[in-house]
Amino acid sequence: MRSKRAAARIRRSVGAALVVAALGSACAGPSGDGEGAGGGPGGGPGAGHKGPARPAAGQQQAGGAAAALDAYVEKVRERRVARAAAAKKWGLDRPPLEAPAPPAVKPKITTRKGFETDGEGLPPVFTTVPTKEKIVFLTIDDGAEKDPELIRMMSDLRIPYSAFLSDYLVKEDYGYFKKMQAAGVSLHNHTLNHRYMPGLSYGAQKREICGMQDTIEKRYGKRPPLFRPPYGNYNEDTLRAAKTCGVKAVPLWASEAFPDRMEWREWDRDLHPGDIVLTHFRGKEDWKGSMPDMIRRVMKTITAKGYAVAKLEDYV
Repeated sequence: MRSKRAAARIRRSVGAALVVAALGSACAGPSGDGEGAGGGPGGGPGAGHKGPARPAAGQQQAGGAAAALDAYVEKVRERRVARAAAAKKWGLDRPPLEAPAPPAVKPKITTRKGFETDGEGLPPVFTTVPTKEKIVFLTIDDGAEKDPELIRMMSDLRIPYSAFLSDYLVKEDYGYFKKMQAAGVSLHNHTLNHRYMPGLSYGAQKREICGMQDTIEKRYGKRPPLFRPPYGNYNEDTLRAAKTCGVKAVPLWASEAFPDRMEWREWDRDLHPGDIVLTHFRGKEDWKGSMPDMIRRVMKTITAKGYAVAKLEDYV
């Protein structure tokens, strides 16, 4: 019933605009000087000819637009039905909300106040993407747990997410993350060995970051533009090294998801438009549940608060 009402709303809003356009075209009529191709008066093929009437240009446009609208509405309805079925399959109380279309121009990202260094022109460090849309971004760190159920669940539910990988864990099974990439997930840099970066020299930090850039390019075909320092700790050397390695931005996080709880950076312990949510590739050996358990928990929170999950790379 809800899908039918949504489809009706789509038809009414889009259809009204199409009808107005069609009527305008009909009123304008076809272009020309009033002579038909056969030279007869009134645009016909010749005097006295009584062939079948052709639909006006506006009618043709209206008919084609109506068919396209119906096809679009049906596609939206089928996608929502499939998402509801996937939510039931994976044990979610409600289907995830659909994110709006990404912006035509990405927002300008700046370093969060209090996270600055003295250096200029360095990659911005941030926990929230500037947007007014009720969306958040899901990110998963390191690569320790390689649960095939996670890939299936996220693909079924059509939930976008970004992975920040450390080679010392990923190298156990590069193929797992290749499957993840094939499902549309972007793979980013979380250093080679997950070291505490401020404790390393500039050269050592550069080897950790650039080395992971090289590994991701070799294994997955592309040098990633995003880097997240282990534990969220960095100094100016970290950012200078990251820039040298081709990093464009350093997303941290505003909240963190576990199978049994959420942890919050902000004082109000709530989500905000554009917040980045962190979680980890972990299983029952490390926390109280599986990765699907964690997804059920975080999506329950996100959906209940009226937010959708969007793709970070569409905004950064």
